[in-house]
Amino acid sequence: MSQQVPKASPAGSISEKGRESMIEDAKPAQTAVFNPHVDVSGVDERKLLRKLDWALIPWLSFLYLLSFLDRTSIGNAKLYGLEQDLHISDSQYLIALTVFFFPYALFEVPSNIFLKRLRPSIWLSGLMFCWGIMMTVQGLVHNYGGLLGMRWMLGMFEAGLFPGVNYYLSCWYRRSEFGIRAAIFFSAATVSGAFGGLLAAAISKMDGIGGKPAWAWIFILEGLATVLAGAVSFWIIQDFPDTAKFLSEAERTVVVRRLQGDNQFSAAGERLKLKYIWRSLSDWKTWLGMIVYMGADGPLYAFSLFLPSIITEVRYSATPANLLSVPVYVLACLVTCAVGFVADRYGRRGYLNIACLLLAAVGYIILITSRSAALSYVAVYMAACGIYPAIRNAWVSNNVEGSYKRSVTLAMVISFGNLNGAVSSNVYRARDRPWYSLGHGIVLMYIGLGLISSTLMVILLRRENARRDRGDRDEHIQGVSDQSLAKKNGTFTSVDDARREKGDEWSGYRYTL
Repeated sequence: MSQQVPKASPAGSISEKGRESMIEDAKPAQTAVFNPHVDVSGVDERKLLRKLDWALIPWLSFLYLLSFLDRTSIGNAKLYGLEQDLHISDSQYLIALTVFFFPYALFEVPSNIFLKRLRPSIWLSGLMFCWGIMMTVQGLVHNYGGLLGMRWMLGMFEAGLFPGVNYYLSCWYRRSEFGIRAAIFFSAATVSGAFGGLLAAAISKMDGIGGKPAWAWIFILEGLATVLAGAVSFWIIQDFPDTAKFLSEAERTVVVRRLQGDNQFSAAGERLKLKYIWRSLSDWKTWLGMIVYMGADGPLYAFSLFLPSIITEVRYSATPANLLSVPVYVLACLVTCAVGFVADRYGRRGYLNIACLLLAAVGYIILITSRSAALSYVAVYMAACGIYPAIRNAWVSNNVEGSYKRSVTLAMVISFGNLNGAVSSNVYRARDRPWYSLGHGIVLMYIGLGLISSTLMVILLRRENARRDRGDRDEHIQGVSDQSLAKKNGTFTSVDDARREKGDEWSGYRYTL
């Protein structure tokens, strides 16, 4: 678990006297304490944390459930005559899946910057309202061109939710608390898979009502639900901790101070500067994190878009196939939350990521080699329980400090992973049925990339932590530490100035393994 560790080196930002005496020596008047005039003695931290959880997690998870349901319901709609009614081929259907991911990846980084500049209650609810309209109109299209246009617009407006909420939650919780919240939020994707199958089976009974086929009603009803949720989200979604209206001034103060004590010094607010964006672009963790995320996100989209088809091809018709996908997603949801809890309790997010991907790899190896419907169905459970719980976004967020840098890094990592949905949405071709060996093989390749990059990330972060333990990254603090460090690591008037300026590059920051 990530934590701030006293340094053994006498020349560092944290001397052998310990961190507290170091800060006291280094001009305590300059130590930035959020709202120093506010009395927080009456705030119960455990009750405050529960208050945050109830105010933030349930509704955001519901919004992501709708988001994932809207983007993947085309897989359910396909089973009820979408291709035949729109007169499209299998190749055209795959293109319709693919076109979603280009705007989805393209607009994630600018969306996160806008989220930071604007109020989350305005930005996130506005995005949701718009994509709900696109989803509804998708049920009214009559040709291939209309379907492509709506899938493009759906991807553009959905782009901001997932990276935005992951960044947003990281602005409320300590790094050791973020994983289980991110896992619960992300588990909404598994719930949407289960709920989507049940919902599609139920909506299919409306076939012919109003002259609309079953697949059109799936899009229309799910889209209208999203429009309604987007409209009410303006009053439900909270803004950032330092301005949150549902907290008292003392509670806001405690939330921000907790984050600052967890090396999230930017929690009290940070002005947009181009150097923060540049730091994200020049950080090796951003680029390696993109590969880590790709290793799980490519398989995620392939799995979620094609699970009904995979089950159908092992001798089940449309409605039973949708229903049989439900227990797969339920188990994946439980495992996702369990892994998030373990990661917060014991740390080692990278090792858990590797373990999850290994389980997914075993599942796909079985899917490639199996010619038994029952065995393939068991392998689907293994694949789901390996793909969904990978704590990749919590791991990346835990290792980036600076609110703008973290927003850009998370958006880049997630957008690159999502861009690979354009690939994985094309790997399950109709001519490869019923066992889809090529598709499973490509997904297994993605998982292999995730395993390699996750292992490399753990090794490099461990080495960097060791350098900081040795004092190799220590800054020169005026009047406290050795002047010879100034040229190599910078000179600062206080420890707070050093960590404010350097973010996760500060010598007292420890990366989560």
